[in-house]
Amino acid sequence: MTNRAVWNPWNRVRDFVEGEAAGGIVLMGAAVLALVVANSPLAPTYFEALAAYLGPLSVSHWINDGLMAVFFLLVGLEIKREILDGELSSWPRRVLPGIGALGGMLVPALVYVAFNHDDPRTLRGWAIPTATDIAFALGVLSLLGKRVPTSLKVFLAALAIIDDLGAVVVIAVFYTDGLALDWLGLGIAVLGALIVLNRVKVRVLWPYLVLGALLWVFVLKSGVHATLAGVALALTIPLYDPYGKPDDAPMDGSPLLRLEHALHRVVPFVVVPVFGFANAGVSFAGIGAGAWTDDLTLGVAFGLLAGKLVGVFGFGGIAIKAGFAQLPQGSSWTQFAGIALLCGIGFTMSLFIGLLAFEGHPQLQEEAKLGILLGSLAAGVAGTLLLRFAAPRPRS
Repeated sequence: MTNRAVWNPWNRVRDFVEGEAAGGIVLMGAAVLALVVANSPLAPTYFEALAAYLGPLSVSHWINDGLMAVFFLLVGLEIKREILDGELSSWPRRVLPGIGALGGMLVPALVYVAFNHDDPRTLRGWAIPTATDIAFALGVLSLLGKRVPTSLKVFLAALAIIDDLGAVVVIAVFYTDGLALDWLGLGIAVLGALIVLNRVKVRVLWPYLVLGALLWVFVLKSGVHATLAGVALALTIPLYDPYGKPDDAPMDGSPLLRLEHALHRVVPFVVVPVFGFANAGVSFAGIGAGAWTDDLTLGVAFGLLAGKLVGVFGFGGIAIKAGFAQLPQGSSWTQFAGIALLCGIGFTMSLFIGLLAFEGHPQLQEEAKLGILLGSLAAGVAGTLLLRFAAPRPRS
């Protein structure tokens, strides 16, 4: 008798959740659902629910200031781990993704400024097209399977992490207004306590998380965007084994790895989709024909599509030709250009920066969202097609 494997739907669910593309696919689904709901009879309920207050904050603020702090916590943990003991742990590894990320931030910003230089209101959104959505981009890339060399996946992940670091700096420097120094002082004091915990090598996580929650409250009150508390907390979580060595020990010996592992499913499958659903809902009924060709919309869309391509591919190509870096192993120039296009998928972080840039200006926020959706969609489709049909690099 032949033994046949029993079909188990839970195995399929587990395989999907553990797959590389899962987070990106769930985020895509959340974004599409938001667009459908925002343009259906359920639209009034959708927008009223986001505006409803739960305690001191609206539902929208709890998501954007509270839930996204958890997203930034994971971003901070990944940045720290990659710099200390990962793909960014040495200068040779940092050169190409670092130069690509620099170009991928500068050129899109310049493209946006070229469209909006004569309007001080919209000029404030210059950072919107500088961001790359790591979940979306890697999700799309994973769908291409073995057509894309592993080296390019590593390059994209490293570039996106550096890009996230740049976005954190931009938010802290350019989108922080009206500081309350007393609350900021309390936040700095809590941060100091977290650093002390790190220096004395406290390995249990709960003291960090309790102080981290307190830090979030103080940062929220200070006027600095509350999500940055997540990054600050992450940088104080220790990355070492029980003997104080660089962390090459099992996960249970590293507070950072334990926390990162705990968040690795919560963030892509709960936090980011909820954020996407709450913020991608653009009602096309409220957008006039002029919004599709408005300078703000076009600046964001072309910044993501053309700016990322020119910035990542151009800066990276110059570095490779100059001998400062090497083309990712086993990849061709066409594939490298395809990766540069995928960097133009700016969804999560671009939406977040758009909300900060045009806070109190819902019409400008809607136009920014429209540009993000158009630019990200165009970049994703163009990058996928280029990588799908690109010839691999000939073996020497």
